[in-house]
Amino acid sequence: MNRIFITGDLHLNIDIKKLSFKNWPSSRELDKEDTLIICGDAGLTWNDSNEVKYWCDWLEDRPYTVVSVLGNHENYDLLRAIPITKWHGAKVRRVRPHVMYIENGEIFTLNNQTFFCMGGATSVDKVYRKEGKSWWPQEIPSWDEMDYAANNLRAHNFQVDNIITHCGPNYIVDKLFPYENAHDDITNFLEKFVRITTTFNGWYMGHYHVDRCYDDQKFNILYQDILEIMSDGKWEIVA
Repeated sequence: MNRIFITGDLHLNIDIKKLSFKNWPSSRELDKEDTLIICGDAGLTWNDSNEVKYWCDWLEDRPYTVVSVLGNHENYDLLRAIPITKWHGAKVRRVRPHVMYIENGEIFTLNNQTFFCMGGATSVDKVYRKEGKSWWPQEIPSWDEMDYAANNLRAHNFQVDNIITHCGPNYIVDKLFPYENAHDDITNFLEKFVRITTTFNGWYMGHYHVDRCYDDQKFNILYQDILEIMSDGKWEIVA
């Protein structure tokens, strides 16, 4: 049976050390049938520099397969130039044969568990960034992408085992930032068209640079922790 792992943002070289064999020694025992899911901001298409290529090759050399949802710190111009292929029933864009991004609204199946994926988040620091160079407006999914995601959930009777996103729904945003109005188009969508309407066992997200869980581990914010999702839908920390 394939093993499934999940962790938070990589930001390319900045947080990738958590995937080292020193930090995660048991990963040496895995193979390409095992999967590590990244909750966005992998940064694997940040630019076309040799440094980015090096880390993409480094990830390809890991024993397992890597799949990431879309974050807000991705170069969408380079990313969307990569052709779409299929992986476990979902549309993906491969930066390497076993390293890929999954498109917004896709649902894939591993170990008889379904995973609904929706990336995107607002860059709160975009005022200090340059559009098309260090910030891309496509970080917020388009209405067409949101419509596709909602229809995909509808086709699955609004029932999935796991939800993988970059940011969280309003419900989680309000817990993290109780004194701010931090709602936006994607958090509203995740609240109204996913959290309220969809039956699920576990929701996993990144973006907030903390490791935290709510509601008896139903909502899980990941950064440095690496979890393994077990066949019964529960999880345990492995690194």
